Amino acid sequence: MHAETFDPVLASQTIDTIRLLSADAVEQANSGHPGTPMEGAPLAYLLYTRHLRHNPANPDWPGRDRFILSCGHASMLLYSTLHLSGYDISLDDLKNFRQFDSKTPGHPEFGHTPGVETTTGPLGQGIAVGTGMAMGARYLSQTLDKELFDYTIYAICSDGDVMEGVAAEAASLAGHLKLGNLVYLYLDNKITIEGDTSLAFSEEVATRYLSYGWHVERVTGENLAEVDAAIERAKRDPRPSMIITRTNIGQGAPNKQGTSAAHGAPLGKEELALTKQALGFDPEQSFVVPEAVSSHMAELKQRGEQLEASWNQLCQQKCATNTALADWCNGGELSAEKVDALLPNFETGSSVATRSSSGQVLNALAAGLPMMLGGSADLAPSNNTHLKGETAFTPESAGRNIHFGIREHAMGSILNGLCHTRGLLPFGATFMIFSDYMRPPMRMAALMGIAPVYVLTHDSIGVGEDGPTHQPVEQLCGLRSVPNLTVLRPCDANETAQAWKAALINRQGPTALILTRQNLPTLDRNQYAPAEGVLKGAYVLAKEDGALQLIIMASGSEVQHALAARDTLQQQGVGVRVVSMPSWELFEKQDAAYKEEVLPNACRTRLAVEAASTFGWERYVGLEGAVVGMTGFGASAPGGKLMEHFGFTADNVIAKAKELLG
Repeated sequence: MHAETFDPVLASQTIDTIRLLSADAVEQANSGHPGTPMEGAPLAYLLYTRHLRHNPANPDWPGRDRFILSCGHASMLLYSTLHLSGYDISLDDLKNFRQFDSKTPGHPEFGHTPGVETTTGPLGQGIAVGTGMAMGARYLSQTLDKELFDYTIYAICSDGDVMEGVAAEAASLAGHLKLGNLVYLYLDNKITIEGDTSLAFSEEVATRYLSYGWHVERVTGENLAEVDAAIERAKRDPRPSMIITRTNIGQGAPNKQGTSAAHGAPLGKEELALTKQALGFDPEQSFVVPEAVSSHMAELKQRGEQLEASWNQLCQQKCATNTALADWCNGGELSAEKVDALLPNFETGSSVATRSSSGQVLNALAAGLPMMLGGSADLAPSNNTHLKGETAFTPESAGRNIHFGIREHAMGSILNGLCHTRGLLPFGATFMIFSDYMRPPMRMAALMGIAPVYVLTHDSIGVGEDGPTHQPVEQLCGLRSVPNLTVLRPCDANETAQAWKAALINRQGPTALILTRQNLPTLDRNQYAPAEGVLKGAYVLAKEDGALQLIIMASGSEVQHALAARDTLQQQGVGVRVVSMPSWELFEKQDAAYKEEVLPNACRTRLAVEAASTFGWERYVGLEGAVVGMTGFGASAPGGKLMEHFGFTADNVIAKAKELLG
């Protein structure tokens, strides 16, 4: 497979097989994108047969190179190539493209299909996630072993990918960091769904990437020798590489090649038959894999097994003297007990913002978890995410403090790439209001079931003088609406510590920590329930004296007002329970008995207090309850004044409670 020259007949036949398998699958599904797989087939063939270190029998082998199909709409290109390369994707799987519960969904999904390294589809995400993967590889190389972790991240991307803003953000950082283990192949076909790219796109992509600090080349996509040589040069260059390959969408389709008609719809039976005839295949047969192609591609499996065996042997030898490497190899799930041993405890009576207590917790955790790394979108002093005593991630050194720059969208995607790097525990931070800028990768992390931690500070109108542009209102309910994203809004320093614990032991999805700018009192846990109740999402913080008449639920900075209101109401003979409710998601995972214990159905008089949109609280307060929350935007004034103006005080909570009680 690594001969100096190609067997042009065999290579051409294999490439055409990839093209027609892809076109057949789209045709059978009556849905999909045939054009990009047809133009990208030569590139995929070259990567998988001549450049990619991979083992089809073990897609998760740590020493492998990574391949990302950033233009995820071309998923059949990847599925066809994986099938021919010997991955666990059968011909029947290709025939079930885009069907329910198949291994071949409409866009590649991480964890669903063997050989898919990350979920792609939203354009630009693959380019950005690859940046995170490259950073993860560099961190493992520097921290564990350079020889073992010298892998390359390859990607195929499209016009749509390079147009998206997230790709520009990530490429800028990749160039700055000189991530030479990135090799991207750009399908420059000059076609989008609406027509020629000239309708909306006339920039010089090569010049832009050169300005980012990338190595850039131009080649003809159908010239295998030319592309192959460019990839070899890219692998040797210390900069990230963008190889611009001039290609024709729908390559091989006589009437639709080079047109938008080949982009987002099946070729049609007539055009597909003509394409097969033009490529030397039987127009009457579908899903054909010539025997010569099968034999040719079968070599990949044997080669991959040999590559992995050699890597494993070397790794085993090095583990004998490299303790950090041995720990990484033997690492499993992060235990609650290990996290507990690292967590600090905060004294009663101290007044501290949860962003500040979070910073103390983060540093305590990082001291015992060497694979924890991350940073902020240029807000580390405000987010309190700087790891003390640790170096920065720079072009020269892969330190643990990552400076993402003012690039929230790319930061979220890079975190996903870091999460795809085995053993790493990445975190990223910004003001909560700017979580809107990175919602796409947050959603992708939730969909993939990977576990970055988002530190989102300045969580309410308590931000104060910066005004409504910086005061999150609807963001909290928006984050809660994302499936598999765990949101925690702790009420004091010790709840913040437990929130970090919840984040680290949750390896099945991302976690967002919602933290204050303003100081909050550290509660006396001799008087109130232990902060470990955070792990169940909601817990009875202060139990009622006497018969239960009212339940007040609150999160974050409003819990203190709920407790103060309870004290006054209890003195007036009203039995009030206060429930701290930092995480709806964790509470919903509890069994019915626990939920009834915390929120008994017998008490329907309920009041929720939260300095955010009231949307969603109706599930807990019901028809007979009420919510003290935000129904509009904030204003520019000191935070304390705003809290008072919008009713987040004990006096207002008491007044609302009395209205409910009649």
